[in-house]
Amino acid sequence: MTDERLDQTIGNLLRWGVALAAAVVLAGGVWYLAVSGGAAADYRLFHGGFQGFRRLAALPGPQVVILIGLLILIATPVARVVFSLAAFALEGDRVYMGITAVVLAVLVYGIGYGWW
Repeated sequence: MTDERLDQTIGNLLRWGVALAAAVVLAGGVWYLAVSGGAAADYRLFHGGFQGFRRLAALPGPQVVILIGLLILIATPVARVVFSLAAFALEGDRVYMGITAVVLAVLVYGIGYGWW
């Protein structure tokens, strides 16, 4: 695989990942507004944020769809790193494989620590 082809493939991966995430979040947002768009906001009580995958089942459907879209958005650059690691492995470039593996490990640790 040439460097130009690799750059095009990575660019397409990022482009499609962001487009898919935007479409999913938009669908969830439209659903959310359709269900509870007319309700008055209650700012007196703070409801807290998303607290891990275990609580995903307790959320209403529109919020789950929005969160899935955000997870796709987060997974897009991670997929780029995984794809780069595979491309470097196919090229046999051990130095860049090592660097990319460290970056992937830091990403997985950071995401895992924050979400589990």
